[in-house]
Parts: sequence; C-alpha cells; structure tokens
Amino acid sequence: MSAPARDLSEVRETIRKLALLNAIQYDGKAQSKPVLGKLFSERPELKGIAKEIVALVDSIVQEVNSMSLEEQRRLLETLWPEALAKERMREKGWEKTLPPLPNVEKYGRVVTRFAPNPDCVLHLGSARAIVLCYEYARMYNGRFILRFEDTDPRLKRSSLQFMDMIRKDLEWLGCIPDEEYIQSDRIEIYYEHAEKLLRDGYAYICTCKPESFHRRVMACEPCECRNLAPEENLRRWERMQDGTYGEGEAVMRIKTDLSHPNPAVRDWPAFRIIDTKKHPHPRVGSKYRVWPLYNFACGVDDHLMGITHIIRGKEHLTNQERQKYLYKYFGWDYPEAIHYGRLKIEGASLSKSKILRGVRDGLYTGWDDPRLATFLALKRRGILPEAIKRLMIDIGPGAADITISWDNLYAYNRKMVDPIANRYFFVWSPVRLLVKGVEKEFTARIPFHPDYPERGSRVFHIRPVEGSFTFLISGRDAEQMKAGSIVRLIELFNVRVEHTGRDSIVASFYSEPYYDAKKMGAPLIHWLPEGDGLPCEVFMPDGSTVSGLVERSFGSVPIDRVVQFERFGFVRVDSVGEKIIVFFTHR
Repeated sequence: MSAPARDLSEVRETIRKLALLNAIQYDGKAQSKPVLGKLFSERPELKGIAKEIVALVDSIVQEVNSMSLEEQRRLLETLWPEALAKERMREKGWEKTLPPLPNVEKYGRVVTRFAPNPDCVLHLGSARAIVLCYEYARMYNGRFILRFEDTDPRLKRSSLQFMDMIRKDLEWLGCIPDEEYIQSDRIEIYYEHAEKLLRDGYAYICTCKPESFHRRVMACEPCECRNLAPEENLRRWERMQDGTYGEGEAVMRIKTDLSHPNPAVRDWPAFRIIDTKKHPHPRVGSKYRVWPLYNFACGVDDHLMGITHIIRGKEHLTNQERQKYLYKYFGWDYPEAIHYGRLKIEGASLSKSKILRGVRDGLYTGWDDPRLATFLALKRRGILPEAIKRLMIDIGPGAADITISWDNLYAYNRKMVDPIANRYFFVWSPVRLLVKGVEKEFTARIPFHPDYPERGSRVFHIRPVEGSFTFLISGRDAEQMKAGSIVRLIELFNVRVEHTGRDSIVASFYSEPYYDAKKMGAPLIHWLPEGDGLPCEVFMPDGSTVSGLVERSFGSVPIDRVVQFERFGFVRVDSVGEKIIVFFTHR
C-alpha cells in the first residue's frame, strides 16, 4: 500500500514567499540554494523530506523567475506586504544586529528558551525575552524552546486556553519554537531529583511555622529541621505526598549558606503542598499534591533541556544565585546568563492580573481590546510583528533600564506600513460644503500611493448641477474655516469660503491651479462627493470610536489590510459589511 500524499500546501506558500524575496534582491532572478537554506533555517523539520523539498523549491523558483520583476513585487505586495516591508528596511540599512553571545565556542549548539506561565495571553512586556531568545537561536543556527511553567495551580492558575493562545501569539510574532515542554508533564522528574538531594543531605523537609523560620533565617541561624537525618527527611517527604501533612504544613528547602548577604537566598523553598482537591490542575487534576516552586523546576529543566544561554530580566539575578546551589549539588555547570535591564512602556498596563480582571469584569471587550498592550490587541490595531521584533532587537540585551513610549513602536511600524499602505479619504463627523460657481466637470485621479503610481488611482467625477456641487468634509476642518479664507480641496481646486454654519459651509469656486493655494498658504483638506461615501467606524486606542464616511473604492479592500486615511492616520481593516469597521493604528 502506497504512503499517503503529504499536504505541502503551506510549505509551498512559504517557499513561494522566500523565492519572491530572493528574486527582488537579485534583479528578478531567484536562486534555489539560498531559498532552500532559508527554508530549512525556518523549518528544520523539513530536512527529513529533503529530496521532496529540493524538487519543490526548484519548481517554484523556476515559476517565480518566469515573472517580471514588477510582477514579483506586485505579488509580494498583495500576499506578503510585511515581508516586502522588511526587505525594504534591509535595503535601506535599517537592520541592526544583536551583539554576540558569550562563550558560544564552549557549546556544541546554542539553545535558548522562553518559559511563560500560561495564566494570561502574551503582551508587549513579553516581547523582549521572546525575540532575543528566538533571534539568538537563529543567529547561531541553534534551538529555541518553549516551556510552559504551570506548576502553581493555586495562585498562578494556568489554562489550556492560554497555552493555545500563547502558541498562536508566537506564531504571529514569527518566533516559532523548535521544541515544546510542559512542566506539569515532568513532575516525576522533579521528584526524582528532589529525593536525590534529600538522600545526599543537600535538602530537608521543614515543618517550622513561617514566622519562626523567617526569624531564624534573618538571624543567620538554622531552623530545627535543618540537621535532620536523610532518612527522616525522606519519611517527611513521603508524608507530604500521602496527605499526612496538609497545605502549608511542610516545605522542602535547599540548604545554602545561612550567612549569604541576600536573605532570600538562604535555605530557599523548593517544593510545597497544594490542596488540589480545592485547586485542581487544569491538565493533571489532583494527581499530585506536592508541587515544585519556580527555582527548582526551572533550574532542573534548564540543565536537562541543554539550555546554553539564559536570557532574562535582571530581576532574576537572585534566582540565579539560588539555582547555582542546585547545580553545585548535582555537579552541573550553570548556563551562560544574560540579564537585561527593566523595560517600561509609557502608558501601557503590563500587569497580567489587571488584564485578567479587566477582561473578566467586562472592563475590556476581550483580549484584543485596543486599550490593551496584548499581542492580540496590537495585531488587531495593525501593528506588524516585524516592527515589534525590530524594536526589541535594537534595544538588545543591555543591562541598563529603559523606558520607551508607544511612539517608539509606532516609528518602527510606520517605516514598514507606509510603503505598503494605500491611501484613502475618510471624512469623520461630516459637514456639507456647497461650492458655487463650478462651471465645468472635473475628474480627480488620486493615486493609491504617491510613491507607487503603478498601483493605480481612485477616480472621482465632479458633475455640477446648475453650477454648484456639494461635498462632505470633516467636522474638524469645517471648524477651522472662516468667511473670506481660501481652501484647497486636495487634487481638485481652490474655493473661497463665503459663509460658515454649524451643519454646512457655503463656498465659491476660486481657481484650479495648486500653485495659487501654495502661494497663499491655503490649507489642503480632503473631501468626498456627497452621497458617495460608505459608513465607517474607527475604534481608537483609548476605547472611543470615530464615525464617518470613507470613499466608495474602499469597499474592495481586504480584511486585515493596513491602509492610511489621509490626514487621519493608519488603520487596519477589521470587517467590511453594511458598516466598515477599522482599528486605528497610529498617525
């Protein structure tokens, strides 16, 4: 019986994108070898069917090379505008590389990891760890691991929903892991290592009251449990698991230097009891009642998973000191550790507890509410994942604390979306503008993008009735108009304001040349012919909405496309129906 045919449709599209990108770098002629190398770098699992993939790459490269350079660019622009924007950034020298990792030569292969607690969706505060770990793994042709740290079913409750959402967030960001682990699958491994430490006398089971232990450890004194024999500690360990001890009645502690200058390092807790009848784990239910704390599970996993470089915030420096005791007792070498400075983002709430509470209490409409800094919200607003990656790469792994603003992210995104975003007129809070003295018909041909005339134009026909024509203009522009002033209707003609009212403006035709408006310093405003607009609502980052009309040609714009509303800002198309819904990106 023959083997079932593989579905390579997704792979085919990836190859097509890579071939098009390679072609525009080399005057329209792609080459199979670099396309293949890039593909295997992004999708190493395809090496298992290398012969089939090589033939597919050769075929698609030949197909791409049969197109003209202009056709190649147009296709990239239509299907993968973000990839084309990244290539343009590279051509303009905007790319910045990361500084080298330390002591790479010591290791056969660089391995990094991103280890979230799956108790919420990812947000902008997670981006630095993700991007640095992923990009360093790619830089050295290494491995990038995703590890779900879900060992606290009481206080930091994980969920299967968030695991799936995190996987999708990483895919959107373009940081797809090579391997995935879930710590709740590995409890027996942690038990095995805990028992070894208890047998070897490097750990003990402490039943002291927390206040009593704290008082002694602050005085650099051992508690009553510290010098128990290994046999007694192992008996206590069994009682933790069989239910003899209840929640909070016993913990396993790692022996450290009781005179360590940092009290938080002294005999730190490694395991505790959780009543999983009251707090069942979403994956393993009540199977386990003794759960590892962060430093034990993380320290053991980093070694067993072959992590060579730990890249994380400097708030983990104390955790490093704790984990080094584990490594010494087990005879392991501690990985290279890079601790970057704190990153704050002005005006962004990065508190997972506040995000969770806000969504569950109905303060936010969902995880993609535009007021949030979650990846889902940024995606919905039209922030490109590549902009986030470029910002984080440029910030790098430096130890200095940094505060960035939304404008920093917008600047990167603007560079990417400006070349790919077509332009449209959007009139918000519309006001009627009656122009008299229009003695002939006008046709306005306005390019979708001023720098790329080959994309075509929007066409407006102005056919006056008895010498008059009615436009719609934005309410903000109407408020600025004064009787006697000259205003330029973009790409059309100049008018003199005769009368201003709350709901309408009356003006008269003044002249046609743009030069007249420029000479007089006349403001340029956009417009729509009355009756020629589609209802449109813009969701703003502060939760407010702006209503108005967008030009009729906008009806053919696909969902998810980022465009520019002239004199308003960039927006992402969310839905197209009786009313067009867009989300504001930035100016």
